[in-house]
Amino acid sequence: MKIPVEDRLFSLVLALLATETGLLKAEILSTVRGYAEKYDPHGSNANLERQFERDKDEVRELGIPLETVESPDRPGDNQALRYRIPKGKYDLPDEVRFTPDELALLALAGEVWRGASLSEDSRRALTKIRGLGIEPREPVIGYAPRLRVREAAFEPLRSALDRRQRVRFAYLKPGETAPRERRVDPYAVVLHEGRWHLHGRDVDADGLRTFLLSRIVGKVDVIAGATFAPPVEGVQDRILAELDELRLSNVADLAVTAGSDAEVRLGKRAVLGDEDAGVIRLHYTDVAVFADELAAYGPEVRVLNPADLRDAVRDRLRLVAETHAAREPRGAR
Repeated sequence: MKIPVEDRLFSLVLALLATETGLLKAEILSTVRGYAEKYDPHGSNANLERQFERDKDEVRELGIPLETVESPDRPGDNQALRYRIPKGKYDLPDEVRFTPDELALLALAGEVWRGASLSEDSRRALTKIRGLGIEPREPVIGYAPRLRVREAAFEPLRSALDRRQRVRFAYLKPGETAPRERRVDPYAVVLHEGRWHLHGRDVDADGLRTFLLSRIVGKVDVIAGATFAPPVEGVQDRILAELDELRLSNVADLAVTAGSDAEVRLGKRAVLGDEDAGVIRLHYTDVAVFADELAAYGPEVRVLNPADLRDAVRDRLRLVAETHAAREPRGAR
């Protein structure tokens, strides 16, 4: 089986990160995915050795500090050289800082690292390293930042989308007290403003609709035997552009309390601000979702406009007050 170059380099970095003392070339060639499949323990491995030399250079060009450690007992012996990536040198300097968008992208990349480092291939390779009498550093396996943005409906919807299968789910719209069943041909699942959206054809409405995955109630079921033709090319880009356009068309002016959590958090997303007046302007995509967020700040934020957003926040705060009043013990002041 042909192993992609990226997989081989990833496996090499993982193996060298996982050991303090380093690995001999023969140990690398016999254990690391991408080399081990072609390694001959009783014959010549000249081609593999040349491949490893090229890979070393490529890893270093990526900025990864791959070190060569000479054996004190066999100085000058290339076969006794050990290779390692010191974790301390691999970590980012303390002065490096990232924007929220950059952190989100790094976290998503971290999910890829985590998934690969926990894979069966990686575990098998590390078991082989243990078999050589070298104890790998466990913390490197699976360490990566997590970005938990997927809803429970994500996986079944993605699977149905790949197979072009119609789905059925209960969907609760804002302002409604009970969910309604929807039958949908899923065309795309996209991430916008930190939330997952499903875009597809609503069968009963016979039209294109976009659904927030967080409003799907219960299971997503595949409708047996119901398939659909593939959507037009570029549907993901189109729906993201439409969501961006919707976000830019919605503008809110907010009065925030100076020094409050609301000022700090919402201020980072402001497109305009008046520090003297304590007023900031933001764009938003969904009235109900944004109202939920603003209501959580309580008295720290006040909606100046638009009216529908102000009413939505007021309704949420009123509901909270009524709920607490109903639970207050009789006779309490």
